Amino acid sequence: MESEREPVRVVVVDDEQLVRLALRLVIDGEPDLTVVAEAADGDAALAVVEEQRPDVVLMDIRMPGRDGLDATRELLARPTPPGVLMLTTFDSDDLVLGALRAGALGFVLKDTPPAQILDAVRTVADGNPVLSPAATARVIAAATGPQSPETRRSSRQAARKQLSTLTERELDTARAIADGLGNPEIAERLRISVGTVKAHTGNLFAKLAAENRVQIALLVRDAEE
Repeated sequence: MESEREPVRVVVVDDEQLVRLALRLVIDGEPDLTVVAEAADGDAALAVVEEQRPDVVLMDIRMPGRDGLDATRELLARPTPPGVLMLTTFDSDDLVLGALRAGALGFVLKDTPPAQILDAVRTVADGNPVLSPAATARVIAAATGPQSPETRRSSRQAARKQLSTLTERELDTARAIADGLGNPEIAERLRISVGTVKAHTGNLFAKLAAENRVQIALLVRDAEE
């Protein structure tokens, strides 16, 4: 008989005690997840991660002292970093983009339903990126600022070159991701199974060297500008 898998070890980082308490209650209520430590700022987060060696860090972005973005960059520069899942209220989309560029596997809104937060933690624990479809469109909007014609032309050419490596179905999937659709909605649009959507999405991450769905969506938008 196979031994049961050890619970996913989670560190919760947020400067608001009530937020930390709420997340701990939700996470510790699951048999496969456990909160091993909490931290109220980035410096404390770095220390407890070094001590506890968690699988996943739920990291708030805005905190006094060292913020979540800076702490995330330092964590992910370590030899064996945990998966980082950013927490945000979306009052600063540019910081979310910075976190994704730094290598965070995704982000969730603080008012996300508990079941979805738990699913996100499990996904990140498995080393996979996670991004709310509804949040994707907002991040893209934040990232798409005014550009000169030359810059726009260069971005379009580079994006089209990358997308040219995709199959027709992979490109259809990428466009659906850019529209902010989740896997079930993509499956319905393309008349394929959710499993096939997941396979296409995995191919997109590999072929486009993308860390998350936002990067895929941005490439599609750049190519179609």
